[in-house]
Amino acid sequence: MPSEAVTGDDPFNQEPVSILRQPKAVWATAGASVVAFMGIGLVDPILPSIAKGLDATPSQVSLLFTSYFLITAVAMLVTGFVSSRIGGRKTLLAGLALVVVFAALSGTSTSVGELVGFRAGWGLGNALFVSTALAVIVGAAAGGSSAAILLYESALGLGMACGPLLGALLGDASWRYPFFGTAALMAIGFVCITAFLKEQPKPARKTSLLDPVKALGHGGLASVAASAFFYNYAFFTILAFTPFVLNMTPYKSGAVFFAWGLLLAVFSVLVAPRLQQRFGSLKVLGASLVLLAADLVVLGYGSHTTAIVCTIVSGALIGMNNTVYTELALGVSDAPRPVASAGYNFVRWFAAAAAPYLAPKIEEWSNIHIPFVVAAVAAVFGAIVVWVRRSALTHEAEELEPKHATEDGVTVFAG
Repeated sequence: MPSEAVTGDDPFNQEPVSILRQPKAVWATAGASVVAFMGIGLVDPILPSIAKGLDATPSQVSLLFTSYFLITAVAMLVTGFVSSRIGGRKTLLAGLALVVVFAALSGTSTSVGELVGFRAGWGLGNALFVSTALAVIVGAAAGGSSAAILLYESALGLGMACGPLLGALLGDASWRYPFFGTAALMAIGFVCITAFLKEQPKPARKTSLLDPVKALGHGGLASVAASAFFYNYAFFTILAFTPFVLNMTPYKSGAVFFAWGLLLAVFSVLVAPRLQQRFGSLKVLGASLVLLAADLVVLGYGSHTTAIVCTIVSGALIGMNNTVYTELALGVSDAPRPVASAGYNFVRWFAAAAAPYLAPKIEEWSNIHIPFVVAAVAAVFGAIVVWVRRSALTHEAEELEPKHATEDGVTVFAG
């Protein structure tokens, strides 16, 4: 990864500085962000173990994702409202505290219903933390916004890769241990942010609960959100349903999703910006969605080994999609970035909530292949929305080519 960035948003007449030379507050926030993103894929390798331990069906266990992301989606309307009133530091600490409490409670669950409920509380805490962390890092980082975004996206990639690995290592002994481990790590993050992060300036204007919804009145942002809705259905079919199809031990499943996360990180941070520079954002996004659809069909109908390979390969396509979608969402409208991000995430996280529940149900109604076919069709719909609405997105896509290739070079997965 690049290790230098300019000292401000203007790349001219400024000396490059190492992104590693950051205040302790930045490292504390970035470290907690790693753990926060780990929570998304933490349960992947242990889903079969949880189902066995709590005598639950795959569709019941998949509600762990549904409750988590449903609350996250709704919370997107709340995070800006809260942070613009109490400040970034207090919002981060509130989110961390909720994650610590509900992650620990998840480990004590005696039924799948309890665990689903505790994951919902976890989702609220994670939404408060993750949606605020980028703004805090940008405000505190040395080296300008490009350095801050690189640090944040590196935290995303590391967390998405290490979450399944931690889940496998601790979950091999008991499915409860990954939850306790996450609570302990987030408690450490809470202490570090308390010690090293000073209060951030509050926005000049307070955000209302309806601002993100009003932002979706912009045709370009609405188009990005609609396309991302279909894409996220495909994404989370892979994340939540594939572990049951692979039916591997926690260690083996953790290794598969660790490799998946590494490809996600590499293609999100390093590959996607270069492809955007060469081909343009919309072409990269459309092609990646079509390739993801093909990958899903092969995953659904291939052998066990083929399914493993396709799962890992999907990480590369998901990494590219995450980068392009987020760039478009943050820049296609004239809404403030936090508001645009909240509106965009409000829409797409509903698909992340729906896919983990619907995929096992579709299998029960049909066979094991059809959930992947439905996810592939969703990915194609995402590409169709991009194609049909390209005129609303073309201006931004053209701007992204030179701007992000020569100045930023990376983007962020707003979540």
